[in-house]
Formats: sequence, structure tokens, C-alpha cells
Amino acid sequence: MSEPERPTFDIAVPSTDPEKKDEDKPKANGDLKGKGKDESEKDEFTDMSEEDLQLKAELEMLVQRLKESETDLYLPALESLRTLIRTSTSSMTSVPKPLKFLRPFYEDLGKVRESWDEGLKEQRSLLASILSVLAMTYSDTGKRETLYYRLLSESNEAPGLWGHEYVRHLASELGEEYNSNYAAELEIDASSEIEKPEGLKYTTEQLKSLSLELVSFFLKHNAEADAVDILLELENISAIIELTDDKTYERVCRYMVSCVPLLVPPDDSAFLETASKIYAKYDRYPEAIALSVRLNSPSLIREYFEAPKNPVMKKQLAYFLARAQIPLHWVHTAEGTESEGEDQPPTQPDDVLECLGNVKLSTQFRGFGKAVGVEEPRAIEDIYKAHLEPTRTAQTADSARQNLASTFVNAFVNAGFGNETLIANAQEGQSWIYKNKDHGQMSAAASVGLSLLWDTESGIDHIDKYTYSSEEHIKAGALLATGIFHAGIRTETDIAYALLEEHVDSKSLSLKLSAINGLGIAYAGSGRRDIAEKLLPHVADETNTMEVAAMAALALGFVFVGSGDGEIASAILQTMMEREEAQLASEWTVFICLGLGLLFLSTQEDSEPTVATLKVIEHPVASIAETIVDVCAYAGTGNVLKIQQMLHLCAEHAEKPTKKEAQSGEGAAVPADGEGPAAAAVADAEGDVNMSGETTGQPITAPTSTGETAAPVAEGEGETADKEEKDKVDSLKYQAFATIGIALIAMGEDVGAEMALRQFQHLMTYGDPVIRKSVPLALGLISASNPQLSILDTLSKYSHDSDLEVAINSIFAMGLVGAGTNNARLAQMLRGLATYYAKEPDCFFMVRISQGLVHMGKGTIGINPYFSDGQVMSRTAVAGLLATIVSFTDARKFVLDKHHWQLFWLVTAMYPQFLITLDEELEEKPVTVRVGQAVNTVGLAGTRHGISGFQTHQSPVRIGTGERAELGTNEFFPYQSVLEGLVILKKNEQYDAQDHQN
Repeated sequence: MSEPERPTFDIAVPSTDPEKKDEDKPKANGDLKGKGKDESEKDEFTDMSEEDLQLKAELEMLVQRLKESETDLYLPALESLRTLIRTSTSSMTSVPKPLKFLRPFYEDLGKVRESWDEGLKEQRSLLASILSVLAMTYSDTGKRETLYYRLLSESNEAPGLWGHEYVRHLASELGEEYNSNYAAELEIDASSEIEKPEGLKYTTEQLKSLSLELVSFFLKHNAEADAVDILLELENISAIIELTDDKTYERVCRYMVSCVPLLVPPDDSAFLETASKIYAKYDRYPEAIALSVRLNSPSLIREYFEAPKNPVMKKQLAYFLARAQIPLHWVHTAEGTESEGEDQPPTQPDDVLECLGNVKLSTQFRGFGKAVGVEEPRAIEDIYKAHLEPTRTAQTADSARQNLASTFVNAFVNAGFGNETLIANAQEGQSWIYKNKDHGQMSAAASVGLSLLWDTESGIDHIDKYTYSSEEHIKAGALLATGIFHAGIRTETDIAYALLEEHVDSKSLSLKLSAINGLGIAYAGSGRRDIAEKLLPHVADETNTMEVAAMAALALGFVFVGSGDGEIASAILQTMMEREEAQLASEWTVFICLGLGLLFLSTQEDSEPTVATLKVIEHPVASIAETIVDVCAYAGTGNVLKIQQMLHLCAEHAEKPTKKEAQSGEGAAVPADGEGPAAAAVADAEGDVNMSGETTGQPITAPTSTGETAAPVAEGEGETADKEEKDKVDSLKYQAFATIGIALIAMGEDVGAEMALRQFQHLMTYGDPVIRKSVPLALGLISASNPQLSILDTLSKYSHDSDLEVAINSIFAMGLVGAGTNNARLAQMLRGLATYYAKEPDCFFMVRISQGLVHMGKGTIGINPYFSDGQVMSRTAVAGLLATIVSFTDARKFVLDKHHWQLFWLVTAMYPQFLITLDEELEEKPVTVRVGQAVNTVGLAGTRHGISGFQTHQSPVRIGTGERAELGTNEFFPYQSVLEGLVILKKNEQYDAQDHQN
């Protein structure tokens, strides 16, 4: 080839075929005249080095051999081509030289392969493999020829031999092919009458077999995310269990678990189950059982709990299950037998049962309090710090309302320590209780239970004297206290049930309600059938008031939270259908709906039959129940479609009657001049709907020309107008629960939670009053015990709202957000609000309650429902939070009226924020730990630190929301990787302290 001819070469390199030489030259010369080829391409071939020219010539010669008739030369030529392609190197931004030079021959080689007879099987296979690699850079027709030639070759060679980029390209085509054709084919298989789509070249088994080869390559080359993604696309994620090894399983599982909030059912459950099986395969039972708790699967929980042979590991698992409030019969009952509460003979040793029952929680918590220096009781004045307020509030020192607030503050602040001096250990016993009135005495007596939280032995001694009181409210408070200090504790003696059971059937309404609520709080999450048998008759009995039926339904919701129990759900639905319309209009009905919703907490599709049944009920309460069950079923899943559905509900408005309907149907006499209340009512019907929920109950009338009030047009029409107006308001009450539901669904996933905050801003700006007063509650739920600066500022702004209901709920939400954090900024905000609302009794009362919540347990007890590094949701905690928040959707009828004891529902969400390290004998073992902000390291290369900005402490130590702990040395190995709660340590026999110091 002569030198002057080089400039005429284009990217399509002239062929060595003599017949084609003349065709190539004019084509290239035409390109030089400006027919679309880039100058840089011509320069590239002009400056081609001798090595490149030699390589190009060699490749052309090998291709030529394949076109010739001598079959003996085919195999050596193909082997040479394969070697040249595989050994070529290039920069990351350029195509390897052999692939570039072989471009003109791609189609020719395909035709050559087809022309060979079937006898040349090995040659045909090898050429197909080479064409598959060439198609990676040449084929952009959408025919997925890389995959086509790879499967056509039927080669046993590992795809990875052709390089990482080839494997990634093959994986992407494999996923596209499966999704476009085979996913449709699987659906069509169910109906044989429908013709299958044309163009299916491969079987599903072929695709899945190839995917496993690619996954093996990915796992060996630190591409765990790619391995999981391709199996997800081919709906074959369980296959990864056999492909992982002891070096890759942990990164695979962490990536899979982090994907769960982004997946749709049933993929999310499949990922959790697969990851749990991988963990169990490598004896990582704490992680496996955590995922089985997320799945709410009794069979998996029992399997992983029984699997470890090491008794110490079993105790560690028992501590985890106790924290998650898993029903004891899930791990008691032998395989294959019916679980009937706790009547089955226990199959666990006594020391394991102690761990499962949280029996020593009170002792451990008080020891922790002493270690961090907060064992001394705190006075109310230390919390209020009224001397720091700009102007001291002019409140009567002994007013019953203020005493009631102080009772709650004292109880929340000193919760669990049992040494507060206001009530439980006061010199004169009941003196403080008598400073409260009526229902206030009930809350004061019940607060003793909060002070003695988890201490079942001392609790009984302290509360016993109140159970014999002549005052009915004090006796009722003592029953509620009994339930409170048994919350989450499962003792062999089962005292709480024995004490409360008889009072469930009491003729006294106060005692009956207290006993029912006490059982609900004490046995939340236990799933005990004997409690169901005790409470179900009170739900079904039509002679009971709605208050009793609602509390019984809610208590059942607490006890069977997340169980999806069909019998209880049917009983509650039956009650809703059989009750009269006037009874269903009661404000207590919402708790019946909540009890039904809690049964289906995080059960997803299991709730659909119940939702379908609710659609049959015509009363407006059905839409509230439907919304509550729907949001509870998807709690913590981050399900985007459900959040969108709730936003649609929030966007609805009440139907507004036309002017003609308003004049004739509402029964108001409208004067000619268009003035007066009736005219205002018509204008209201045509304009904004009154969403305040307040109705006067009086017929609408209009003034006559003499100034006197005219009678309604016809008897009864005024009441009809009021009823229609109230129905319009009631018909929108479900929007409050849709708003709270957005927070409930989104709270389990960081990105979703952040997006939900943006939506709440819009709802607050454009929503109706029923939505506006619910937004602060949703903010409190989505960030419980996690005082983020942006949320604090938002709530601070809402707490000064002109609508006092919005302000009250915002103040309460500030307490939820800061619960147990001792947050100084929040405490300062609340002191400012105490001055601002000094003359508004309801707001001032709520400020005091929030101050108590912020300093809950002197900063050692939180209410965030997520634990185990934020991966697992406590259903009992969500139940308590939801019940309290729902009562604040109508705060003036519940908490701010006579039912302030509903604040004690928060007890089921309260749990110490600690890390206590124990030795294998379960004795406390102080070790060095680092505590810092948790950092997401999923998918990052190498081994990264999981915390940032850490401080080094000696255990026991406080672990707040969003924080993570690591052991400071290698002296001990923890039995579970998440250092949170009670962690058992194993001594490292190889540890040398001197080496560590060096």
C-alpha cells in the first residue's frame, strides 16, 4: 500500500478482497469531498503506527481465511482472532483496536457463519462468540445481537473471559429481553387461548442459566449490586443464595436490604426472605431474625431462633425479640402445633425466657441511669425553668389544670426510675393526687405506673394502696397504672391480667375503661387469645356505649397489632354494620376504626378483603375506617402509590350545592337584599366550605324587614340544613387520617420521608382546616425522637398559627419530635411558647406536656418506633404513637377535656436509648465504644467506617436516633453486629493489649 493513498482511507478500512478494492476507493474519495465524515477520523488513520497497520493487516488476513473453502484453516484463524481480541488493551475512553478494525466485516462474518454446514460445530460456536463481542460495539439496531450470538454459540466458556464491559453489556441486553418478551409470556401462559407474542428466540431457562454465569462473574469482581440487579430483572433473586460465599454475602445482603423500600410487592418480601436465608447460611442469626421480624413471619422467626446451638447466641436473639415485642407463643410452640396464647408448654430454658420477657429491663435501665449520672429525681421547676422566661406566667400556683400538667411532666421526666418525690415516694402518699379534680385524680394515680415503668415487683407494692381507695377515679387510675408498669414485660406470674381481668366487666364506667386500656398497654403485641375472649364481647355488645366498644376494639388492636387476625376483624366490622347511625356518629367511633387498622399494621395485601367490606357501609365513618386500614397496612413500606392515593384524598373537597339547591333545600328564608346569616350560609355553600366542624345545632333563620328573626320556612327544614352541613364536614374527616397516613407510610425510608415533608408544606398552605390541623401531627410521627432543625423551625412557625387547633397540635408535635432528647433549642422554644400562651389554658397545658416529653426519662427514653440501626419497625410503638396522635385529631373532645389519660398510650412506644454490653454470663461488662452519626456505606468500595464525628465512651452509653456505635478495640467480639440495646460480648483469645497500644 503506497504512502500517498493513506489520506483516502475512511473508518471503513479498504478490504483486501481484490473485487472490493475499486468499490472502496471512490467511496473514501467521496468522503474527502465533504460527505459527512469527521476530520479526526481521517487523521486517526493517517497517523496509524506500524504496529496498528500490521494488526489491521493480520485481522484482514484471518477474516479472508474464514471466507475461503479450506475448512482446516477455520479453527486456527478463529483461535487467532479470539486471542487478538482478548489480549488487546485500550484506554477507558476508546474502543480496542481489533474491534475497530473488524467493523467492516461484522455482517460478512455473520453470513459466513450461516454458510458453514452443521458439521463445523466447534467453528460455528467460536465464531458466534466472536460475533457476540463484536456486536457489543457495532450493533445499535435494538436487536440485542450480543445476547443472540452468545446463546447461539452454546459456548461453555465463562462470559468474563471477554472482559468486564462485555459482561455488563450482556447483562443489560438480558434484562431488556426478559422484560420485553418473557415477562409478557409468563402472564400469557395462564390463559392458553391468547396467542403468545412472536419473536421469542430463547427459552426462559436459557436466559436464567446465562444470568447465573454473569452473577458468578459479578460476585467475584466486587460488583454485588450488578449481580442483584440482573436477578431482580429476571425474577430469580433466590438463586443468589447458592452463589454467595463468605467474602461476598455481607455486601450482597446489605445492598438487597437497602433496595427493599424501592421495590413493589412481592419483590420486597422476596428480597428480605432471601437476605435472611443468606445470613442464616453463614450463622449470622441476629441479622436473619431481624429480617424475619420485618417480614412478620412466625415460621421464619421460630426457625432462626431454634437454629443456633450456642445457648449464648439464643439469649442474644431473645433480647432482640423482646425489644421487638414478638408474641412469646411464636417461639414457644413446637413446630406444627396450633398456638393458643401462652397456654402451650414452653420449650425454652428459664434463662432464655427471662430474656424473652424483658424481666430485668428495669434493673438494667436504672443501672444505666446511674452510670450516666441521671439517677437523681428531677423537680418540675428544673424542667419549666420559669425563671428564664421573660415574664413569669401569672398562673395560679395550685390550679387543678396546672397541677394536672405537672403530674404528666413529673411522670414523663422521671419515667422508669421509680424515685420521683411528687407521688410515688411522697411523704404524705396521696396528697398530690388530691390536688387534682375528678379525672385528674385518675391520671395522677396512673402516673405512678409511669414512674415505676417496667418495675413489676415494686410497682405492685406502690400501687396496691390506691386500688382500695374510696375514690372511684383514683381506683381507676391504679388499674391503668398496673397496665402501664407491665408494658412490654412478660412475667411467669402474669399479675397484670389477674388484677385487671375482673374489672373489665365492672359496672363502673371508669373502672371498666381503665381495666380495658390497662390490658391493651400491658399486653401490646402479645397476641394472647384469652384477652381476645375477654374483650370481644364488649365490642359486640350493642348495649355498651360507643366509648366502651371503642376502647375494647383499640385494646384488641394493641394486643394483636400486625397479626391480621380475621376473627377480631370480623367482630369489629360486624359491630360497625349493626350499630345505629346516631351511635356511629360518636367521636369515639374513630378508635374502633383505629383498632381495626392496627390489626393489619404492615400486612399490606392482607388488608384488602377488609377494605372491600368497608366500602359496603354507607355511613361517613366507613371512609375514615377505610383510610385508616389502608395506611396502617402499608405503614413503614414507603409505598409511593399509596402516598399518591392519600394525596388524592387530601385534594378532594366537599360537594357544594348549587344556588337553586341552597335556596330550596337548605330551608333558609333569603331576603331580597341578600343580607343576614342565611345569605351568608348560601354564600358559604357557593364559596369555601366551613371545615371547622363546629355547628350550633340551631335552625338557620333570616331577619325580616322589621329586624325580627323569621321562622324557618317549614318545620324540620332548619335541622335538615344543619345536618347536611355537618355531614359535609364529617365526610371530609378521613382527610385527617390520609394526611397522617402519608407520614406513616413514608417514615421507614429516608428519601420518601424527605419528599413527604415537602408535600406537608403544600398541604399546610392549600389544605382545608381539617388537613391543616393534621399536618403537625404527621410531622411529629415522621420524626419522633429525632429533632431535625428544619422540622423544629417548621413546627415553631405552626405553633403560632391563628387557628388554635393547629397551634395545639404543633406544640404537641414538638414534644414528639424532641421526646427523650433534652434538645436545648427545643426547650428554649417551648419556654418562649409558655410566655406567649400564658393566657390560653389549652395551649399552655400542651406546652407543659411537651416540656415533659422533651425531657422524657431525663433524656434516656425515646419513642422512635425504629430500632436495630433503623432497620426494624416496632409495631407496638407505632400502635401507641398512632393512638395518641388520633386522639389529637379532635383534641378538645379528648386530651384537653376529661380524657387526658390517653397520653399514657405513648408508653408502648417508650424504650431506653442505651447500649449495655454484657459478658456471656449476662453480667454487665464495661468496654470502650465509639458513638457517632450513622453513615450509609452500602455499595461503596472497600471497608468503610459506619460512623462519622464519633466520640469514645465507656459502656453503658446512650445511643440516640440516627447514631451508631462500634467497639473501640478487638478485645471482644459482639454476638450481634448492630450495637444497640443489650449486646453480649465474647472474649477474643488472640487479643494482645500491648500490640493494640503499639
